[in-house]
Amino acid sequence: MPQDKKLPRIRGKQLIKLARADGWIIKRRATHGVALAKKFSDRFRVTVIPDTRAELDEGILAAIIGPKQMGIGKQGLLALIEKYGL
Repeated sequence: MPQDKKLPRIRGKQLIKLARADGWIIKRRATHGVALAKKFSDRFRVTVIPDTRAELDEGILAAIIGPKQMGIGKQGLLALIEKYGL
């Protein structure tokens, strides 16, 4: 995959669907979004994704897929999209 490829425009519901296909489980639903969790070796990662049909801003998407939340980065997101589709 090319390194210069931009983050795709993606909706919150689409990102939740991709995360669930990747093994993330829904911990709780709230008015602001859905809390998802996944176990990595000795600890759980938890992230909240806005449950919306609107496209996520680039900064919000970058924060969600970044090292402090999902930890997959841009290449991981592109791989998930390639594997599972939108």
